[in-house]
Amino acid sequence: MALHMPSNQAPATASFGPATTEGESRRIAAAHERADQRVRRQRDLLRPLGWTAIVVVAFGAFGANPHPGLQGKPLGVTLALIAFVGLLALAIGHWYADRSTAFQAAVIVAMATTGVALAALQPQSANELAGGVAVWMAVARLPLALGVALSAGTAIALDAAEALTGSASTTILPTTLLLALLGLVAYFIKQSRASQDHTELLLAQLEDAREEQTRAAAVAERGRIATELHDVLAHSLSGAAIQLQAARKLAEREQAAPPVRNAIDRAGELVKGGLANARQAVGALRGDELPGVGQLESLVTAFRDDTAVNATLRIEGSERKLPAEASLALYRGAQEALTNIARYAPGATTTVLLHYDTDRTVLSIEDHFPQSDGSYSREGLQGVGGGRGLAGMRERIERVGGSAAAGPTENGWRVELVLPG
Repeated sequence: MALHMPSNQAPATASFGPATTEGESRRIAAAHERADQRVRRQRDLLRPLGWTAIVVVAFGAFGANPHPGLQGKPLGVTLALIAFVGLLALAIGHWYADRSTAFQAAVIVAMATTGVALAALQPQSANELAGGVAVWMAVARLPLALGVALSAGTAIALDAAEALTGSASTTILPTTLLLALLGLVAYFIKQSRASQDHTELLLAQLEDAREEQTRAAAVAERGRIATELHDVLAHSLSGAAIQLQAARKLAEREQAAPPVRNAIDRAGELVKGGLANARQAVGALRGDELPGVGQLESLVTAFRDDTAVNATLRIEGSERKLPAEASLALYRGAQEALTNIARYAPGATTTVLLHYDTDRTVLSIEDHFPQSDGSYSREGLQGVGGGRGLAGMRERIERVGGSAAAGPTENGWRVELVLPG
């Protein structure tokens, strides 16, 4: 006989509860949620059996002697039957499982008491089922030790009531076996569900451990690559910087033409910038904080100081925090665009505009010469994008769901990067 779903309280050896904590991963939280869903499904499936037990006990009470009535023993039968029906209806309700253990235990004890009372008042009836319901509920809904204790107490009380009313041992023994059987079935169902819950929890924890192990291996590999890059690039670029310093001194001593010295100075600046970028890339591999739109002002300031051009940054709209990868993509895009301006349009006035729209973020980098300035020529921009710079910029933006566009304007060049959201 099954009257109620097993408790979500597992034995101490296989504890698994539905509650989640802030430190849990999504996998573990999902395992807890599936356990809750199983509890609800079992409760819904077994609830009709509880109503069936109410009907069976009620018909048994009306079919036995004395019948329910309003005086003497019949009144006692009536009161015991009403109490049992009300308590069982309460116990199979949706909200009963959310009550405290003490409250549930009190309801089960009261239910067992009514079952014993019915057995004592109607010795020739089959009201042992009422006590069996209490045993099932005790094992299924309460912690194991408490449930077993209440079940044993219920069985002893029922056997004593039947013995006092003159029932033969051939009647008492089947009652004891029925109660034991109901308790064992409730225990095994409860244990089975707890084992399934615990297994899912262990699998979720195993997946988390594997993911963490993979992440740790990736971090270790990035650290190794970062060390190799640092050693190689730092050595090579530092050597190039030293050679360029020597070349500059040689050019000064040999009184080389100004364009030669300017080229050497520019090469030195590029090496210095490349060394700084290499260190930044190595730091990113090691997990250091990546640059983003928050560093655009320092990027534009450094570009203005290095190239002595009129470069400005404007921010429009309500600023908001962007995802790290998206913010990095915009920063790298601005960095590449400014590098192209220094290379192909030195001296051009440059405007960097970061615009926060309602559904997108737009970064545009535009350089231009005055219309009357003969130094501007579209031919001077024909090589822009011929390398991997703009292609890499576009790929980086597209990886985060954005788009990139670059092309000539009336008197300059414009790069626009658009990110949704």
